Amino acid sequence: MNKLEQLRTMTTVVADTGDLEAITRLKPTDATTNPSLLLKAAALPEFADEVALLTTSQEAVADKVDRFAVSVGAKINQVIPGVISTEVDARLSFDTEATIAKAEKLIGLYDDAGIGRDRVLIKVAATWEGIRAAEILEQCGIHCNATLIFSFEQACACADAGVFLISPFVGRITDWYTVNTDLVTQNPVDDPGVQSVTRIYNHFKVHGYGTVVMGASFRNTGQVEALAGCDRLTISPDLLEQLEADENDLPQRLSDSGDRYAPPPTLSQSEFLLANNQDPMVSEKLSDGIRRFVADQEKLEALLSD
Repeated sequence: MNKLEQLRTMTTVVADTGDLEAITRLKPTDATTNPSLLLKAAALPEFADEVALLTTSQEAVADKVDRFAVSVGAKINQVIPGVISTEVDARLSFDTEATIAKAEKLIGLYDDAGIGRDRVLIKVAATWEGIRAAEILEQCGIHCNATLIFSFEQACACADAGVFLISPFVGRITDWYTVNTDLVTQNPVDDPGVQSVTRIYNHFKVHGYGTVVMGASFRNTGQVEALAGCDRLTISPDLLEQLEADENDLPQRLSDSGDRYAPPPTLSQSEFLLANNQDPMVSEKLSDGIRRFVADQEKLEALLSD
């Protein structure tokens, strides 16, 4: 088997793209989107009709973006057996009530498209407010994907809140250390992004948390291979193709030992905020990630209101 086929035997493979053609060809189980990927999808021929229809619509631009996100998600959902992740407007990252309302709206649009909530994950930024929104949504039967996770504390707070799935970012963590330190990584196992996901995965398993760990934001196949065995990995089409073309062996790196210990105390809001503030990588990359998603959300709005 090639490395992609081997990876499928130990990890749920997720496509990190809005490219319907690539998803159909590579056959992942799940798929994830975000404002940046939706902006790219708007330029693809398979979504030209949706873009044309929405640009001539008289509805509010925010509604247009929501409808486009669900249109893309619904088409993807028809060619995958699993779930599609659709992200809440990043400008709501610090507003719990508004995040809940937007999530419920997106689920309603999916329902109108014939896609049940069991086939959708609502992505929310893993701020304190976003995690609180996800906690309430989970209690209402709306499963969430907490994204932009850069710290162990963010991951733990999500698990304590009962969030269905988290997306710790590998590549962006490594990007920060590459720019701000003299770190040179020879072995992917020593990559700081890989080590972050490994620590989270092991912590969740040994303490019996049900939250799914899905590594995200990969820069190369070495990072992906170093996390083989993680619950899920969301991978861009170009890296999936590289794995598919590689016929070498892929050893499993992560596995559940079966040992179980009582979970540690739940983090308070002040503990959560202080821990993230004291780590410049976390505070800078979380803020930067939200800003980038906001910028692409606004570009998509401008496109659909043209």
